[in-house]
Amino acid sequence: MSTDAGRSATDVPTGTDHGPNGSDTASGTASGTSAGTGTVLTFGETMVALRGSGPLKLGGTMNVSIAGAESNVAIGLARLGHSVRWVGAVGDDEAGELVLRTLRAEAVDVSGAWSDPGAPTGLILFEPRLPDVTRVHYYRAGSAGSRLTPDVLDRAFAASVPRILHLTGITPALSPTARAASAHALRLARDHGTLVCLDVNHRARLWTADQASAVLRDWVPYVDLLIASADELPLCLPPDSPPDSPTDTAAQARELLAAGVKEVTVKLGPDGATSYTRPNCSAGPASSTHPAEGASDAHDTGGGSLHQPGAAVRAVDTVGAGDAFVAGYLSALLDGEDVAGRLERAVTTGAFAVASSGDWEGAPTRAELSLLGAPPGTVVR
Repeated sequence: MSTDAGRSATDVPTGTDHGPNGSDTASGTASGTSAGTGTVLTFGETMVALRGSGPLKLGGTMNVSIAGAESNVAIGLARLGHSVRWVGAVGDDEAGELVLRTLRAEAVDVSGAWSDPGAPTGLILFEPRLPDVTRVHYYRAGSAGSRLTPDVLDRAFAASVPRILHLTGITPALSPTARAASAHALRLARDHGTLVCLDVNHRARLWTADQASAVLRDWVPYVDLLIASADELPLCLPPDSPPDSPTDTAAQARELLAAGVKEVTVKLGPDGATSYTRPNCSAGPASSTHPAEGASDAHDTGGGSLHQPGAAVRAVDTVGAGDAFVAGYLSALLDGEDVAGRLERAVTTGAFAVASSGDWEGAPTRAELSLLGAPPGTVVR
């Protein structure tokens, strides 16, 4: 979707040149691994991933890859032409080497990452049980990635102030030090004028809803763009919400907007996504939330909200679709797109992820975005 002529630039801090097609560029090598680069900064744990084809107790072969919500977003952004840094720790082991090698190969800047000789790289096992049901098993307690500390974020911001800080609700669940590092990152972002994107990404196997809510509610005043599924929104509602607080998604989103969030985007799976913004205020361009005529399938649902229907694709693997959605949304935001354009790209990148196996492997390049609308059976020659 092209940017409308005369549209206001995004209100994230400047300092990065924009390359062809609106993609952002930064000084450094083409591999995206030189120190100090990164329009987007994200941090968290990336694990080695083993993906089976059936019940684990029956054995069989497994595919080896890597997985981590934040690095999935980083890869998605890098494939779309943006400079992005991932900060985190891996073990001083072969699994850690796989993580760093893969991220470097995907043009993600890992200059702020390190190998921890005192802890192993985390492990995640994927166990498909039904065509649409996959069980996930974590082995990450005490891992290198869980030992993140606040000083790591000090160094990351000192190296280069990012335009966007992306974090998830997974990292604070890993350990008290990782929780402190996440809170410190929010304060650094506020001090430096960096836009904050939070993907709630609740993991019930890591912490309870009450534990998550106690942390995420305190984060809300720092967040510019909040992305969540409908069932995750209550985790972020202000602690002083009345007992009869509204339960419908739109009302909850408006409550979060009233608490200071500029934009709330709700992921609806195959039904697409809806964004809610305060009047004359969004996480990106200052332009209206109303889409340009014929620009996308997004439609105004009233009350400062815009809905983008889902893209029809044959679902292969839904794991990682939410991260791909976030990557598409942030990509369009960096390109200066309005809310309709951001939703359209996010739904598109999410559809690519669903149509492919793996956490991040199906993430599209910028040149591939238009393939989604191709007729069935199309062969690109």
